[in-house]
Amino acid sequence: MADPDTDDLKRRMKGAVDVLKDEFGGLRTGRATPALLEPIQVDAYGSIMPMNQVGTISAPDARMLSVQVWDNSLITSVEKAIRDSDLGLNPQTEGNVVRVPVPQLSEERRVEMTKVASRYAEQARVAVRNVRRDGIDDLKKMEKDGDISQDEQRAWADEIQALTDATIREIDDAVAAKETEILQV
Repeated sequence: MADPDTDDLKRRMKGAVDVLKDEFGGLRTGRATPALLEPIQVDAYGSIMPMNQVGTISAPDARMLSVQVWDNSLITSVEKAIRDSDLGLNPQTEGNVVRVPVPQLSEERRVEMTKVASRYAEQARVAVRNVRRDGIDDLKKMEKDGDISQDEQRAWADEIQALTDATIREIDDAVAAKETEILQV
């Protein structure tokens, strides 16, 4: 009898949670962190590149980020990408360094950030549900091919559902923690 690859399903679900946590790192909480600018895409050399591939991002203090742009011809593109992002930042150029002051978040902006966090969490939940669907489809195919019995298929489906529920709970806990962090003054 062949068993479904639950390790692969666990790995893929954990990947969705890891992506969510990376996205949360880019959400502002009032503190300057290089992770805030990393997901921003810059139009460079005729293609779109992540910010950390066109310059060095650093946080010299709690309210300031700086991007040391490696190629002077990309400074305006970096500045435009930061300004056009939905982070509400206003960059200033000084030579080949783009300085980005991180203002204190207003209550309205904090609420808006929690909505963005919820949107990220929903995308992660959808990814986890897609992994579950793939696992269930594989089980149905295995049953149809005669590799497993109907009872085994139900038992494996229950195990996959339990794994899905645990992962969704982890996502819910992560988004609740992030929302608390964002709303904290």
